[in-house]
Amino acid sequence: MTTALPPSRSAAPPTTSAAPVSPLPASAVPVSSAVTVPSAVRPRRPALDWRIRFGVLSLIWGFSFLLIKVGTEGYAPFQVTLGRLAFGTAVVAAVLVVKRERLPRGARIWLHLTVAAFLLNALPFSLFAYAELSIPSTLAGICNATSPLWGMALSLVALSEDRPTRRRVAGLGIGFLGVLTVLGAWQGFSGLDLGGTAMALLASLSYPIGWIYVRRTLAGTGHSNLSLSGAQLLVATAELALVTPLFTSLPTHFPVVPLLAIVALGALGTGVAFLLQYALVAEVGPTTAQMVTYFIPVIATAAGVAVLGESLSWSTPVGAVIVLAGAALTQSRPRARNLPRSRAGKSTASAATRTSAAAAGRPPRQS
Repeated sequence: MTTALPPSRSAAPPTTSAAPVSPLPASAVPVSSAVTVPSAVRPRRPALDWRIRFGVLSLIWGFSFLLIKVGTEGYAPFQVTLGRLAFGTAVVAAVLVVKRERLPRGARIWLHLTVAAFLLNALPFSLFAYAELSIPSTLAGICNATSPLWGMALSLVALSEDRPTRRRVAGLGIGFLGVLTVLGAWQGFSGLDLGGTAMALLASLSYPIGWIYVRRTLAGTGHSNLSLSGAQLLVATAELALVTPLFTSLPTHFPVVPLLAIVALGALGTGVAFLLQYALVAEVGPTTAQMVTYFIPVIATAAGVAVLGESLSWSTPVGAVIVLAGAALTQSRPRARNLPRSRAGKSTASAATRTSAAAAGRPPRQS
């Protein structure tokens, strides 16, 4: 499913979208109302094809669970999360300075950003870090893939205008079946740590709750994606800076490898990845960008097995194929058919409606 843009009354079609950061793009990536520019101005095409950047984003986020695991071997989970957010904020802040963009203004916006930062950054990042103290990184990556399913279920209740189609429901269901296959659900999840697994699932649930909150409160603020992203990461870093000293003490020594893992997790898995994510959302739309969610458990599993020596069974590659099949079905569209002459007028009217919606800055209904 997609979370469409809230209706915009601008006269020009949208060219860029603004949205606060969420670390994992599941099915409900929030995109606020568009920032419009004159129709004569066309955005520059990125130097790299979006498919290449999609692959890079999949690799970065897939390896993030390995980096969390390595980081927690030398530092407390809250310290890993604080470092991740601090380095990620530094990357986004550097881009803000280069592009000479300012942070949002207004107490109301910052209040909403505080809640969004907690739901989309501080809480899930911390839960995943604590979860990986007792579960393998491969399982954490697989739990993360349930976010689109949580998002779909919540949107049916919280977003009355957002209705998934049968095709996308089937695709998400098949993708979830693939995740369960990777997990070996038919064995009753024997040998799993229930506490760690529950924390990873709660982290995945936190994302769509945050997306829905953002869509209801921050859509249409008029601020750029980069500005909102930088502000949200800054607030999340401040939240962890307040909490971390209450539950941890300063490290007596600084192991190098875990420290490097935290630096990479923040700079790449949080800073660079967020910039890649929203560039993809603006270029190809949230429906296509969200499909990175299905590649993350596959890459996380491969990284955990190859680098950390975590166990691998036959169900992992089989489940990966099912995950990819679900992703392909979610992206597929029904083929256009030749309409009878009696329905030609209706088809023409429907096309005119879609054109009018695009001109008004509203996304047409998708199948």
